[in-house]
Amino acid sequence: MNKPEILAPAGNFEKLKAAIDFGADAVYLGGSKLNLRAFADNFDTEKLKQGISYAHERGKKVYLTMNVFPHNQDLNGLEEYLIEVRDLGIDALIVSDAGIIMTAKEVVPEMELHLSTQANNVNYKSALYWHKQGIKRIVLARELSLNEIKEIREKLPETCELEAFVHGSMCISYSGRCLLSNYMTGRDSNRGECAQPCRYKYYLTEEKRPGEYFDINQDDKGTYIMNSKDLCMIEYIPELVEAGITSFKIEGRMKSSYYVAAVVKAYRMAVDSYFEDPKSYKLNKKWLEDLMKPSHRIYYTGFYFGDKNSQVDSTSSYIRDYDIVGIVKDYNEENNTATIEQRNRVFENDTVEVLRPQNDNFKFELKDMRDKNGNKISVAPCAQMIYTIKTDLKLKIGDMLIKEK
Repeated sequence: MNKPEILAPAGNFEKLKAAIDFGADAVYLGGSKLNLRAFADNFDTEKLKQGISYAHERGKKVYLTMNVFPHNQDLNGLEEYLIEVRDLGIDALIVSDAGIIMTAKEVVPEMELHLSTQANNVNYKSALYWHKQGIKRIVLARELSLNEIKEIREKLPETCELEAFVHGSMCISYSGRCLLSNYMTGRDSNRGECAQPCRYKYYLTEEKRPGEYFDINQDDKGTYIMNSKDLCMIEYIPELVEAGITSFKIEGRMKSSYYVAAVVKAYRMAVDSYFEDPKSYKLNKKWLEDLMKPSHRIYYTGFYFGDKNSQVDSTSSYIRDYDIVGIVKDYNEENNTATIEQRNRVFENDTVEVLRPQNDNFKFELKDMRDKNGNKISVAPCAQMIYTIKTDLKLKIGDMLIKEK
């Protein structure tokens, strides 16, 4: 069995670093054009160069999303952009539109191409078609069961890789092909501007009684008839590996660096543990517990085991039990002083948990908090402020401090 790649989202450079540092084999990110997360920070040329260097220096890969369905005006400058990202060293392009695919093959024929989940690939015949058009990897639609994936794998040549989502938000529509956002807000979800109207709370109105709103009673929390639960497959690593999936994809370019770090770490540990000894592999409940801490909706297994696993959630809210409160920027062993960059408000004597790439999390109390000028403080209230603490625990640069709400 080939060890699957762990592919993580990188909405900005900090998230890219978190993904790489916590164990991702590759990251996917959006550039300045043609990606489906128009409201993420995304990467301009300089940031892209910086991110690629950081990944490549550590033996990791960077995939660039160019997976919109472009209108005519969106194609302006496409050829120049393809040449630019090739010269920067992008490892592969994630594409969905036949026009972009054709142009990429003409302009940067050596570039590796991955077919986005937006292309709705749900059978082996279409996968084989795209592979014959020069696509190296198929990012499978999320509507597939595990048995369907196995059959697709069996009927494709070994040269065709398969990528599948294993964790994160699910789209209520058919692999992102939703027109609700465009209809209701004028923001085109297929061009990266989805307003997520499926998360809205809805009421019923009757045409002859305008202004009167009637409840559609789902439960006492409200009516969220199009909300989806979050995908989580950490409990089924052996089944995913045995299905022949090349790359385990984590959703979340719009989510926090803490989310990226925690989720990547959990799947990294699970996959590594399985490959150390497949026959005696057993799920460590700690991995699942750690996945419960970052912001998420109720977890379920998507379509992997059939339609009996209900997709619809009863609320649009997230479960947010923990927040990231700081990132360690330095630790001085001579005076036991850690320098922290704030991420959320935190108080002196608060108990925080340390998340790092290896080993289990551990807790300690914040003591002797001081601002960057050495003045004693009782709280770090300002976004990204620098402060110091005293601790005899040897913290490491890049350690994330998280705190239970």
